[in-house]
Amino acid sequence: MARIAGVDLPKKKRVEYGLTYIFGIGLHTSRLILDATGIDYNKRVYELSEDDVAAITKEIREKYMVEGDLRKQVAMDIKGLMDLGNYRGLRHRKGLPCRGQKTKTNARTRKGKRRTVGAA
Repeated sequence: MARIAGVDLPKKKRVEYGLTYIFGIGLHTSRLILDATGIDYNKRVYELSEDDVAAITKEIREKYMVEGDLRKQVAMDIKGLMDLGNYRGLRHRKGLPCRGQKTKTNARTRKGKRRTVGAA
């Protein structure tokens, strides 16, 4: 099992899809990384040699922000919005959707479990 950026990649998946298990790497970025390192997309993760894993790790370290650093950056960006007090920051602070969705119905993912008001 290959371990890249602190994430164990699934053995039987193709490398291009296995890399997407790393936070901050999608399919497009995965393909860019594989092109830069010269590794075939169709290779399985368990078929990667130590040199291949080292090349992928080096490419990711040099050019991309992933996992803990990226999560920290996103959290800081959201905190900055909340500190500014702009509309998106207020929506984050109240735990409501901040991209224009309606909240009369739906929005349960952001609002949490339904709380009945005034039921006797």
